[in-house]
Amino acid sequence: MNITLWGVRGSIPTTNPKTKEYGGNTSCVEVEAEGWRLILDAGTGIQYVNQGDKKINNRFDILLTHLHIDHIQGLGFFRPLFDPSAEVHIWGPVSNTQSLRARLGRYFSPPLFPVYFSNLSCKLFLHEIENSSFEIGPFSIKSCYVIHPGPTIGLRITNQSKVFTYIPDHEPAIGRSGMLKSVKWLSGSDLAIGADLLLHDAQYTLEEYNDKAGWGHCAMEDALQFATLVNVKRLWLTHHDPMRTDAQLDQLYRLLKENSCNSIPFEMAVEGKRIEL
Repeated sequence: MNITLWGVRGSIPTTNPKTKEYGGNTSCVEVEAEGWRLILDAGTGIQYVNQGDKKINNRFDILLTHLHIDHIQGLGFFRPLFDPSAEVHIWGPVSNTQSLRARLGRYFSPPLFPVYFSNLSCKLFLHEIENSSFEIGPFSIKSCYVIHPGPTIGLRITNQSKVFTYIPDHEPAIGRSGMLKSVKWLSGSDLAIGADLLLHDAQYTLEEYNDKAGWGHCAMEDALQFATLVNVKRLWLTHHDPMRTDAQLDQLYRLLKENSCNSIPFEMAVEGKRIEL
């Protein structure tokens, strides 16, 4: 499976010369295998997905981890939604209060957006998922709720024995005594255990996290600890703080390398980065 990062910034997109190396677009990842494609989240990075690639079938599966605006703000600009020949499946977490269609409909309506769901011309299918297991083409997918405000899932994607885990918004350390050491009770552990690659939230430094506990995001050091506990093979740190410059991310990465006892290879996620599992 081929994985491409199209958006690795958290909370709000940033566009300035000081963020161009890591990228300023919000969360979006494309996963391809055997003529099928998954799009994970629909932040502003979705604009770079090759939406007219005829080498891939004309079906688009968009898996939303949650419905915070930075993860759906590119959805209305996704051209296949307005293509009668395109089949678009949108997968998102179950809520106890409203359907996925009703919640997305709040975005697809004025004053937030000029186009209603009823105006979309594609063949549109909505799927509600929770602690679920399902298949899309050659992909076996497991979704589970993780700690983040509002209904939020992480994803474990398997193709030909390779596993990619995607948990872009996650606070595994929340609790009276910090992160649980028992993997059995650790949020997100069933998704990440033994994964070949984990893409995980790392918006804060540990010092910043002390003032923002409960906000739903993760300290970089905690992301490393989480990856170690679940024994992943490789880690990418994502959901970079929108105020963080390239130089600051470079410095934080160097400090993490110098101070970490972590034996797992890790790096900062970079927009446009590609990897084959």
